[in-house]
Amino acid sequence: MQIPYIWNYLPLALQILAALALAGGMVTASYILGKHRRTKVKLSTYECGMEPVGDARGRFTVRFYMVAMLFILFDVEAVFMLPWAVIYKHLPTLTGSRFFGFNEMLVYIGFVAVGLFYVWKKGILDWAADKGDL
Repeated sequence: MQIPYIWNYLPLALQILAALALAGGMVTASYILGKHRRTKVKLSTYECGMEPVGDARGRFTVRFYMVAMLFILFDVEAVFMLPWAVIYKHLPTLTGSRFFGFNEMLVYIGFVAVGLFYVWKKGILDWAADKGDL
């Protein structure tokens, strides 16, 4: 008699249940055992150890969002390079060429470098220049 395939996932299911039980147990124990004192200081807004001043809905320049988007873009670029680095040794047997994987990564890095050069020439990374909002 053959065991159903779904039973192969039993260790994974047990690990997930154990992690959830442990996390839930810690949160519950913290709630039950912890001291709950609601004071004015504890209920106030925390802003870097200083008294909050002004409105919390401050305006940011577009430069901030541009740099944030560039960070995400180059972070994703690094994520795409990771699988290539993991299978780099096996690429010659998969593609039949010794340099195919290396050349493809050079093309990819070239596209990223062109994008970085464009951003640099546009002045998005230059915080000292006061060009207003882009």
